[in-house]
Amino acid sequence: MRGSGSRAFTAIVRGMFAAYAARIDADDPLSALELGDRPEPEVRPGWSVVTVKAATLNHHDLWSLRGVGLPAERLPMILGCDAAGVDEHGNEVVIHSVIGQSGHGVGPDEPRSILTERYQGTFAERVAVPTWNLLPKPAELSFAEAACLPTAWLTAYRMLFTKADVKPGNTILVQGAGGGVSTALVVLAKAAGLRVWITGRDEAKRARAVELGADAAFESGARLPERVDAVMETVGAATWSHSVKSLKPGGTIVISGATSGHNPPATELNRIFFLELKVVGSTMGTKEELAGLLALCANTGIRPVIDSTLPLTEARDAFARLAKGDVFGKLVLTP
Repeated sequence: MRGSGSRAFTAIVRGMFAAYAARIDADDPLSALELGDRPEPEVRPGWSVVTVKAATLNHHDLWSLRGVGLPAERLPMILGCDAAGVDEHGNEVVIHSVIGQSGHGVGPDEPRSILTERYQGTFAERVAVPTWNLLPKPAELSFAEAACLPTAWLTAYRMLFTKADVKPGNTILVQGAGGGVSTALVVLAKAAGLRVWITGRDEAKRARAVELGADAAFESGARLPERVDAVMETVGAATWSHSVKSLKPGGTIVISGATSGHNPPATELNRIFFLELKVVGSTMGTKEELAGLLALCANTGIRPVIDSTLPLTEARDAFARLAKGDVFGKLVLTP
């Protein structure tokens, strides 16, 4: 626009504040994290723009900064898979973060992916997703509680109720106390009538897991009183041998992560085939499973375990805590 005299003025269009991966650094992922303005979401046919009220961190965000699932040519990429907010029609919604699972809102050549792998994520004031990916937020849940569910809690829900082949009265072992998935596994398993044992290196986290509902907690690698029906494995290389040796004949290991590495020193193949153990992979969950999880929380009073809530402007501190393992439950960011 032009003011008085001959001086020309250019209107400055502000973007939206976001936490994003500006580059890839496998050795120092936090150095690749930037906070600042990013462009508003690009709206596509069949997509909706959600004003984010709460979003939560996952280890997936740290892996993205290391370049796992996020090639350099897609940078800069706003991070964050989980969110709850308000759509353009004023509806309170929860975002299912698996894009392209149903084919809705994406082209025929676009593969299934998780937010932040191909599409900008939720650590921003607004995010665009296919309208199909929106579920109604139950009134019983706060935005922060609902935002905890689509990744860690959905992963735990699928591990237990779709993949583990367990029933009330069975005993499960959860490897690693304190993380978002492990705390979800404890709460959901107890609600389902399972006996829950958990391991962990940190005595305080083991004690908190018992307060949360675990029937017993053990040091990592400890010999258990008896073998279990199923093991929930998210740690990986560091706990793999212990997981295999902890199973009853015919038991099941459900794997949904490998935060300590994906190459264990021993594969334990002889034990797996001789005892006819089942090794089952599990990734995220479906929209229908997320709807079931939302209903379960709304109807039973189960609530996600929230470590703390921070403003998005303090995202760097939240990432640092997650990287150090200094959390119990979920870290929530509010734009």
